[in-house]
Amino acid sequence: MGSPALASLAGVPHHRRSAVMGIVNVTPDSFFASQRTESAAAAVERGMGFFDHGAGIVDVGGESTRPGATPVDEGVELARVVPVVAALAERGPVSVDTTKEAVARAAVDAGACLINDVSGTLASVAGSLGIGWVAMHAQGDPGTMQVAPRYDDVVDEIARWLTAKAAEARGAGVEELWLDPGIGFGKTAEHNWTLLHHADELADLAHSLGARLLIGTSRKRFLGALGGRDLAADDRLEGSLATAIAALEAGADMVRVHDVEETVHAVRIVEEELIAT
Repeated sequence: MGSPALASLAGVPHHRRSAVMGIVNVTPDSFFASQRTESAAAAVERGMGFFDHGAGIVDVGGESTRPGATPVDEGVELARVVPVVAALAERGPVSVDTTKEAVARAAVDAGACLINDVSGTLASVAGSLGIGWVAMHAQGDPGTMQVAPRYDDVVDEIARWLTAKAAEARGAGVEELWLDPGIGFGKTAEHNWTLLHHADELADLAHSLGARLLIGTSRKRFLGALGGRDLAADDRLEGSLATAIAALEAGADMVRVHDVEETVHAVRIVEEELIAT
């Protein structure tokens, strides 16, 4: 049945402040150390702040998927995620960032309305629960994906994968479908920039498939390498904002970010000052 709050975003070019997904990592090892939250209370506080600052949805994850991350036991992930989802769902739309069926089901029971699935394997779960599903592309797994990613044509190969996932989702009964090309997941910096340059084509493809496009570039490593630099995650805000705005302008329906207040403010400037005038 999907989320009315999310459904309102489809094909709407204006008022896109609500098209910002805020990231809440209830983990001790996510790549952006400044926003790790190891306690449920801290995670809930952060998520509530995101809603205050205009996030359309808050994405809660209990297992890091950064390159080289160590897998988390199912019981640990459940303990991290479920209480946070339950608290935040009383305030607004919540998604669960997981690859585990048991965690997805428990989070939905706690109030989540969307499964954000970096494995692209949980279509049947989302379909059976009657909620939305994000299918994200990744080459390899967190332990190996950045070793030597290769594509003959990164845009074409990912477009084919997204098309196949859309067919799988429809076959599983998923009504609210989001497609994510997986920036930074088994891609070189060149692959990531190529995908962003072709974000308009990916958005058109998603929409033609009856889906919406989600893009996540926030604080990722390739943004720190611009101009031959090697900026730490704490110093990648400008690149994060620039690529989020570019993705939305290209037709993406939502951007997944760590910096909700700053992103919403940047979108407001574009909408109210640039577009309006």
